[in-house]
Amino acid sequence: MKIQNDEVRAIIAETLAEQHRIQQESIDAIVLKAVASVLASFGIEDDDRKELRADLQHLRRWRRSVEQAQTYTFKAVITVIATGLMGAVWLGVKVVLGK
Repeated sequence: MKIQNDEVRAIIAETLAEQHRIQQESIDAIVLKAVASVLASFGIEDDDRKELRADLQHLRRWRRSVEQAQTYTFKAVITVIATGLMGAVWLGVKVVLGK
């Protein structure tokens, strides 16, 4: 019984695909274990994932609100300075015209 080239190629392709699947599963398991180990080293257990996500979402909202407040503060400072300058110019004009 002689095996055809196409059959050999199909067997090799199937074997390589199975090896790749097994390697991918192994890599996924290793990565999952490494991430869980790192999180555990920070004191975060698997059960704390929802709380961790909520904490990170809260921190993101806090950061955005602080950035927005800084923007509003900057605009307010520029407005006060511009208003002060305009008031000084107006008083100067009134003094000059009043003489």
